[in-house]
Amino acid sequence: MSLNLLKTVRAKSAAVCMTITAALVAAPAAAETAWKPSGPVNVLMHTKPGGTADIFIRTLAQSLEPLIGQTIVVVNAPGAGGATQMARVAHAKPDGLTLGINTMSHFTSMLTNLKGTFSVDDFSWVASTQEDPIIYFARADSDIKTIGDLVAKAKANSGKINIGGFGPVGSMQHLGTSMLEKAAGIKLNWVGFDSTPDIMTALLGGHVDVGVSNLGPTAPFFESKRIIGLGVLGETRLEGLPDLPTFGEQGFEVDTSWVQVRGLFGPKDMPLELQQQIADAFHEAMKAKSYQDYARNTGVVDSWMGPKEYNAFVRKVSDMAVKQLQAAGLLQ
Repeated sequence: MSLNLLKTVRAKSAAVCMTITAALVAAPAAAETAWKPSGPVNVLMHTKPGGTADIFIRTLAQSLEPLIGQTIVVVNAPGAGGATQMARVAHAKPDGLTLGINTMSHFTSMLTNLKGTFSVDDFSWVASTQEDPIIYFARADSDIKTIGDLVAKAKANSGKINIGGFGPVGSMQHLGTSMLEKAAGIKLNWVGFDSTPDIMTALLGGHVDVGVSNLGPTAPFFESKRIIGLGVLGETRLEGLPDLPTFGEQGFEVDTSWVQVRGLFGPKDMPLELQQQIADAFHEAMKAKSYQDYARNTGVVDSWMGPKEYNAFVRKVSDMAVKQLQAAGLLQ
């Protein structure tokens, strides 16, 4: 069901992309209903600067700002497992001047550590923007060179191999790791961080054995040969790292639909017309060459859902997260 869901989304995304392309013919009419914010737009992040989502919005801002005629102000508000960012978005006016970037961890956290604090009904889910498989990596001088090496070492040192990724137990990356533990019959020690730069510091400093993140913020470390890739939790290899095999290619079968999803959300009760205008502006900015160069180099897949589709997707993926949390023994 979950794999079919993402395949459906990708098919719909391609269709929506073609629709958007065709709509360029009607540009003058579209311009009359385009999003024109009355002031700078604050985009709140749940991470520190330098993380994958942070790089996404800062890159997109280069083509989005001239399109909407306003400045995009990126506000990093990490902490409390995403609650700091979500609280500020939830209490903002639903006027489009305060938005947030969400990932899959927002959905898992509302089912675990933030259950009873926030729910999907507390926000407006405006648009999807990216899918981004997670990758596993180690220091270049590590004796762990493959997922098979990691599994063998974990079996010899049960619960003592430290693996660092974003978020607490129950986060998207932790659940991906739980899938590997279950598929391989091993136990790893999860160490949660607030950003990819923190993960890289811990890995290179020898405080964790293996790191988990996405290609975007780790690419410089691959290019400088300071880290090596172990595997991709995804259906296929990444365009930006074609020599790195998937988990499946290495003999470990996990749910490859469990990929990172990034999107845009805002306060509850944003008018649907405003949400659509914002979604259209973000998606239009994503077609710029500067953005597309970044997206292809980092292996992310464009996603084009508007508010109606994205709201439905959020509810379906939350159901999928429940199943993954239950499989990991984190939810009854």
